[in-house]
Amino acid sequence: MRAIPKNNPYAKAVDAFHKAVRGNGTVVVSGVGKAGDIGRKISSTLNSIGMRSVFVHPLEAAHGDLGGIHKNSVALLLSNSGKTRELLEFTSLIKNLYPTAKIAVITGHPKSPIGKVADFVLSTGNPKEVEPMSLVPTTSCVAMLVIGDILTVLSMKKLKLTPVKYQKHHHGGYIGKRAKKLAR
Repeated sequence: MRAIPKNNPYAKAVDAFHKAVRGNGTVVVSGVGKAGDIGRKISSTLNSIGMRSVFVHPLEAAHGDLGGIHKNSVALLLSNSGKTRELLEFTSLIKNLYPTAKIAVITGHPKSPIGKVADFVLSTGNPKEVEPMSLVPTTSCVAMLVIGDILTVLSMKKLKLTPVKYQKHHHGGYIGKRAKKLAR
């Protein structure tokens, strides 16, 4: 994942996440298609470390799910092209509700329409897809996932997450058992 720029504003995005959660907001993650699948994983991982997050599909947002967004929420939107119509509409809906809401995007095209409306642009570096047609989301999704994991790790550090704290949010399964052992 050498294409991912080292100077992405990770710290600014993580600070916005923490400010949102401390202010009773959430990290609202959204995307369409494969980027949406990656977004669901990022949201789920943030929840497992105690960062309140929700995935909102932009189509569902237009049909009533905007109620899951709080005035202190921050949106994390994923779009490789940066032109996803549904996400552009979603940003308008968010800003109409809460003009001061922060928007972070993960995209392969920082100067795209979605990049222009964002407060924080996390670039994937627009890596070439590994499949022969360069159409199927492959490498771009991996880059988005890596950026999501970087945001998670930085959030863990900011939270000073310990095994005891982590185990409270993830107490089941193999990982929960390992966390419990480490918490002793």
